Amino acid sequence: MAYRVVQYENGRLHVLDQTVLPHQENFVELENLAQVEHAIRTLQVRGAPLIGVTAGFGVCVGLKELPDDTPADQVRSRGREVVERLSRTRPTAVNLFWALERMAAVLAGLDGPNWRSALDAEAEAIFRETLDQDARMADHGMQLLSAGERAITHCNTGPLATGGGGTALGVLIEAHRRLGGLHVYADETRPRWQGAHLTTWELMRHGVPHTLICDNMAAALMRTRGVDSVWVGADRIAANGDTANKIGTYGLAVAARHHGVPFYVVAPTSTIDPALESGEGIPIEERDPAEVSAPGGHRISPGDTPVWNPAFDVTPAELVSAIITEQGVFRGPEYDFRRPPSEE
Repeated sequence: MAYRVVQYENGRLHVLDQTVLPHQENFVELENLAQVEHAIRTLQVRGAPLIGVTAGFGVCVGLKELPDDTPADQVRSRGREVVERLSRTRPTAVNLFWALERMAAVLAGLDGPNWRSALDAEAEAIFRETLDQDARMADHGMQLLSAGERAITHCNTGPLATGGGGTALGVLIEAHRRLGGLHVYADETRPRWQGAHLTTWELMRHGVPHTLICDNMAAALMRTRGVDSVWVGADRIAANGDTANKIGTYGLAVAARHHGVPFYVVAPTSTIDPALESGEGIPIEERDPAEVSAPGGHRISPGDTPVWNPAFDVTPAELVSAIITEQGVFRGPEYDFRRPPSEE
């Protein structure tokens, strides 16, 4: 990867501010818990896996003010508060809760003076596992691609979304490197334009041929120019394979099914929520109406216009051709994730 997204060292957490890309490449230091919360809520840090990674390090940052000799019971008490506050930042991406549960387990087991190193080690382990998962997902996703593939992607699922190689876009970037000839059509992804701001920036950095399209052009593109596959990420996957992802994904899946185009979801097993039987139970975050009515601070509708602004939608499993995790490629009949899939 040609650029860093997150770095944690000696209690200092730095993240690439994704709200100012592609015009500025600005690293910000998150010095306290409030700044970590703000970074996640305002999308300075975004992408389900990277939210989880940041939350893991965020627990360490939230406890930074405690002296090293703080008794374990006081660390646990403050730690529970930190975990609770971080859990309220974004409701849909399950990776956030997966990472916080791991950090909470370490907090619960603290019984000596080395509490800080124990928490740092667990947060770093979450990050390293994310890097490994990304590489393995790229290897598995390669099975479904060929040289010269024309693919559509939605939102941003590259290194910016994970801190590693990426999920869906990571597969496409790696496939272009190994196979060559890929062309990626990037949905702009209203109302925050992650595809326009972030995905095109990443594709350019990695030398992948690409074309930016408005979200409502995807179906026409499939019909008139031809598309070989659609690749998206996920913020939460239910036990039956129903998938929550950035708003607009469901419509893209419907168009893909109508035109006979394979629709692939790429996400690590930490994105699977086996406790949810179906997508009906996935909480959908609703964001500031101004993202729709006044994008970038420029009002495009009358001030009293009602707005509905869900950040995500749910794609039914029957529209998903395959789900690719670090454990392999899972097709429709295999969507039974009551327990996360494993290699055993």
